[in-house]
Amino acid sequence: MLNQLLADYPASPDSFDEMLDASSQPRAHWRTLLDSLAHEAPDVMRKRTESVRRQVRENGVTYNVYTDDKGMQRPWDLNVLPMILPHDEWAGIEAAVIQRATLMNRLLIDVYGEQKMLEERLLPPALIHGHAGFLRPCHGIRHKDGIALHFYAIDLARAPNGRWWAVADRTQAPSGAGYALENRSVISRTFPDLLRDLKVQHLAGFFDTMRDSLAQWGRQCAANGSGGVPLRNSEEPLIVLLTPGPYNETYYEQAYLARYLGLPLVEGSDLTVRNGMVWHKTLSGMQRVHVIMRRVDDDYCDPLELRTDSALGVAGLTDAARRGNVLIANSLGSSLLESGALLGFLPALCKRLLGEPLKMPSVATWWCGEPAALEEVIKRLDHLIIKPSVPQLRQFPVFGKDLTGNARTAFIDMLRANPKNYVAQELVRLSQAPVWKPGAASGLSARAIGLRVYACATPKGYVVMPGGLTRVATGSDSRIITMQRGGGSKDTWIQASTQAEVHGLLKRTITSQDLIRDDTHLSSRVAENLFWFGRNAERCDNTARLLRVTLNFLFNVGPANRGDEWPTVVALCTWFGLIDSREQAQSQGQGQSAESAAILNDARIEAALMQAVVSPDVSGLARQQQQLYSSASQLRERFSVDNWRALNQMVQSVSGADHQLSQSEAMTILDDATTALMTMSGFALDGMTRDLGWRFLSLGRRLERLQFQTVSLQHALGMQANGNLDWLLELSDSIITYRARYRAQPEWLPVLDLLLLDESNTRSILFQLDGVLKSLKKISLNYGPCGEEQLRLLKNELVALTPDTDLYCGNVHLIDLLYRIQIASAQMSEHISVQFFSYTGNHQTRIQTA
Repeated sequence: MLNQLLADYPASPDSFDEMLDASSQPRAHWRTLLDSLAHEAPDVMRKRTESVRRQVRENGVTYNVYTDDKGMQRPWDLNVLPMILPHDEWAGIEAAVIQRATLMNRLLIDVYGEQKMLEERLLPPALIHGHAGFLRPCHGIRHKDGIALHFYAIDLARAPNGRWWAVADRTQAPSGAGYALENRSVISRTFPDLLRDLKVQHLAGFFDTMRDSLAQWGRQCAANGSGGVPLRNSEEPLIVLLTPGPYNETYYEQAYLARYLGLPLVEGSDLTVRNGMVWHKTLSGMQRVHVIMRRVDDDYCDPLELRTDSALGVAGLTDAARRGNVLIANSLGSSLLESGALLGFLPALCKRLLGEPLKMPSVATWWCGEPAALEEVIKRLDHLIIKPSVPQLRQFPVFGKDLTGNARTAFIDMLRANPKNYVAQELVRLSQAPVWKPGAASGLSARAIGLRVYACATPKGYVVMPGGLTRVATGSDSRIITMQRGGGSKDTWIQASTQAEVHGLLKRTITSQDLIRDDTHLSSRVAENLFWFGRNAERCDNTARLLRVTLNFLFNVGPANRGDEWPTVVALCTWFGLIDSREQAQSQGQGQSAESAAILNDARIEAALMQAVVSPDVSGLARQQQQLYSSASQLRERFSVDNWRALNQMVQSVSGADHQLSQSEAMTILDDATTALMTMSGFALDGMTRDLGWRFLSLGRRLERLQFQTVSLQHALGMQANGNLDWLLELSDSIITYRARYRAQPEWLPVLDLLLLDESNTRSILFQLDGVLKSLKKISLNYGPCGEEQLRLLKNELVALTPDTDLYCGNVHLIDLLYRIQIASAQMSEHISVQFFSYTGNHQTRIQTA
């Protein structure tokens, strides 16, 4: 059966095969996995593949390829089969990575310090001082325990002879470790028994070590400077993860790591520098930041000293680092070491700085800035790949053998004109590893792979993650692997010599003085996003319910039987932008009978409503869901995986409809959307702590529902007294309650009592007012009055209504009261935005004096 599994597996005569040896027999560390696959029914792997894709999609695991139409919603590409490495082979890789990370750290400190390597001519001065990544304002910055490179990654490739080579160093803000952790989370559910049988090492301990090491250096920063205050033994320093924002290609990973490690995910606008120290601006006041894990590029980190046009950084951050008041991981200026131009100088530097030869060689590399190297590159162009020596050039690698004729001549001229901007590397035929492709006869195929390995610094040296990110070439060009060209990934299994130990997440001793019962790190930006997530979730629900009610009329009730309620429903759809106001003016066509005009009008309205269900180009459900997804994307680190699954399932069910909907399909989409939104509402009610962040989310929901209900009731009260009210109860999700209580056709008095004054009905006006006022009361305990007095007065006026005399159709006073509540709720929303979401007025004063 094993031979049958491998029957269609492609041979690789010119490259190393990770799974098969030279005689096409499975390598020892792959045998267990292959035997398991060979004895399974063919349908099992298909189900596993579908499960992996579903988990990635529902978990919202994304990677933003800028040229991809899916943009921020492009799913992460994870193959079901892992990459397996035996313990003995990994031990050699681990030792080489530790040595290389140590070397890079020593080199970084020297370049921004004494510069002995330049003085001794082991590095060309032009390579450093002429490099765009060399940041002169960072010269002389001192580092805790001599560590400037806190997190390091290296891209490896295996040559045809089986030897691993270093291809590139990642020293600025290495990405991918979070994706590796997510890959393990998904694949561990797919092969739980094999993980145990193969003694695969766990990854959690690496992240524990990383965070604990940063915390230890953060304590040193806490007591540094005249304003420093030492932390208590059990008190943790504030570590934040600085992100460029949700449009960055690896934003998902940043949010995932922040959630996993329990760190605030901040943008540059969330931080400020005062008196040489970095502070996190929160609604509770400013909190000192001791450590910044950054994902913002070097020169964008500080618009004051580095790049003046940056909107991503923090003004004064360089000065705070220079004073030793904040630890930045990795140190500013570390992008310099990512230059491929350094690779050719590393062997000599390693002997000089570490006193030992380089354990893992780099791919043969020439920096064209040296005249002799330039001529050698031109001579051997067909066998080389040319890359920019600095990332600022933003251009893809060029394969020399692809250049012919005038293009070749022009390229050589470009090299001669700016030689220092380019490096050349010898072509390495990448090794191949198995991938599962359902379209293949046996399911088993092969793709070129590369391996990214991660190391983190500790006070006692570097520690390597027992795994990594295996990157897979999925495109037609397998000579180079890059995620921005649509590359895929694999989970990486490293076998242990004994059974792998399970590590828990971050353990420390917490005393009663350290107990926290509120969200102390809630920034104005996050509070605003939570508020608008609540509003957008409610808008989606309102839109779906209104569309469902209106389409039910169209599909199930003939024009002659609709009564006075039909124009009211159409007017509501027009009010909320689901129908163009001009549709109402088309109800009577010239020379047409009333019946034919009604049919024509129905067709127009149906077409508009169908568009409102699925088209993001018009006001409707799809557009509202996009806004909800955008709000949620700003809050990834705060939402559970289950919450994301509900959100993704809802968004994908609408975005996947790329054809003319049938009536049944439209109603199914609306039913599913309503169900998903109810699920998400359940998460907010039962799955979120009632902290300050939850109160802003709840405020958004209540204010949005209040405005929708007041508008709906105002329109309904303009109907005739004998109008059918089933639609209004359906719209307000109160039909079951009404029928259970009254067991009769809806009448105005009980309907208005249920939708206006019933404080037990979660859709009533009184319930929304109570919810808003309770949240504002809790918030005002810490932040003072929130401008809620007008809503309180209106609530009192509502409660004072007399059912027998005030709750009837056409009541002008009641319509006016609902209108005033609608306006007051909109003003309340604006007041909250000014008071809490912008640093103006009293709120600004609180932050400055905190």
